[in-house]
Amino acid sequence: MTDLPASSAGSATGVSEPATRATEKPMRERLVRLADHFKREWQIYVMLAPMIIWFLLFLYKPMYGLQIAFKDYSIFRGIVESPWVGWEHFETLFNNSQFLRAVKNTVIISALSLIFGFPVPIFLALMFNEILHALYRRTCQTIVYLPHFISTVIIAGIVITAFSPSAGIVNTIIGWLGIEPVYFLTKPEWFRPIFIGSGIWQEAGFSSIIFLAAIAGVNPSLYESAVVDGASRWQMMWKITIPSIMPTIIIMLIIRIGNLMEVGFELIILLYQPATYQTADVINTFIYRQGLQSGQYDLAAAAGLFNAVVAFVLVMTANSISKRVSRTSLW
Repeated sequence: MTDLPASSAGSATGVSEPATRATEKPMRERLVRLADHFKREWQIYVMLAPMIIWFLLFLYKPMYGLQIAFKDYSIFRGIVESPWVGWEHFETLFNNSQFLRAVKNTVIISALSLIFGFPVPIFLALMFNEILHALYRRTCQTIVYLPHFISTVIIAGIVITAFSPSAGIVNTIIGWLGIEPVYFLTKPEWFRPIFIGSGIWQEAGFSSIIFLAAIAGVNPSLYESAVVDGASRWQMMWKITIPSIMPTIIIMLIIRIGNLMEVGFELIILLYQPATYQTADVINTFIYRQGLQSGQYDLAAAAGLFNAVVAFVLVMTANSISKRVSRTSLW
């Protein structure tokens, strides 16, 4: 058997030698350009390194544990040795009335927080922008920013004290009106308004910073032209300010929709009690009870995975709709 020439061997495999060299050359050039880029911009990547390491260690590495949701997990056997059970835990969840109640409460609380809480930072930013006295504006901003820096435990203590049936300021005021004191935190129908209201009070001021920054980026010549045309400040706000910051509003709305399933459960855990589980129990508190209190880590992992998948679908859907309707999106 005779050896084939090099040209014949290349044609026999369907790829000629010149074609192979032609593909290798652009690849080599791209690698050279990439190496040059790293040499020029290495300082940026050094600054990014701590954040990348943090993401890898605390966000991506824990994903390995998601398989617990599909196993009969035992802390003595470990993740690898625990037997697979497939979708059994998810079937258990969707047959569990407490989990279904938690999903319902999560959606309701998140939707109400979005409806009543999302516009408040926008209104605050617009109001701050209209205040002409610099000292008064800074004072107002400081007052509304402060609750964000208060610990959640202290916020819960303030809420409990304010709504106390004996010495709370709310019951004191309604007592002046001749109404009997009400223990609000034991009433299921009052838990959602209290929780949503305290959340707005704590975060609305700090969240307005993003919209204030967007307002600061509006071209001043637009306002100057409006003044020349005789527009009032109200008209400038509606015709210039709000349309100019609309991309920022849409982006923040997409992010907020992606976090619909992430209710601030720390405050809920501090405020709720068995009497208010009917309206206060959410997915994260259900996971807390099942995982940390009952030791059912596999069931809690399944609930957490379900929560993450729903959040992912929500943000993808919101981003797609926004891209089609307004041509503004996260990616």
